[in-house]
Amino acid sequence: MKFTPVGIDIAKSVFQVHYVDEQTGEVVNRALRRRVFLEHFANRTPCLIGMEACSGAQHWARE
Repeated sequence: MKFTPVGIDIAKSVFQVHYVDEQTGEVVNRALRRRVFLEHFANRTPCLIGMEACSGAQHWARE
């Protein structure tokens, strides 16, 4: 199984999500509000997530 790598920059209320769309080759740079962050990833194919190592990252890794 091939996973799309996704980079996430965590902030207080808006997270930046970066990845390359496999179908189009487009570089996606999307801002996601905290309240829709988990919903966004629940509705997409499995991916490999990389995020900064801070206390907030530990919380989101558990979610």
